Amino acid sequence: MYAVIKTGGKQHKVAEGEILKVEKLKASEGEPVDITDVLLIEKDGEVTLGSPFIEGAKVTAKILRHGKEDKVTIIKMKRRKDYRKKQGHRQNYSEIQIEQISV
Repeated sequence: MYAVIKTGGKQHKVAEGEILKVEKLKASEGEPVDITDVLLIEKDGEVTLGSPFIEGAKVTAKILRHGKEDKVTIIKMKRRKDYRKKQGHRQNYSEIQIEQISV
């Protein structure tokens, strides 16, 4: 059994017990989170597809920890113009564990 959920503007294929990183959620560590934006559920070979979301379906997850990704370095340069710019970015994330997929 698996589901496709939407969180943080991205879509993720998830299964029960799976651990994944998503964009930071507004809940503290250890709290359960219900994700109601479920696009697709596959159970026993039967696929249920939403338009765009499945009514009444939810995925329950537990937040394991919050953190920051590795630094991404952005460098801009224009040759012969004495222009150089260096910038870094670290994206916040929440690490979640999928506990239950329900329809």
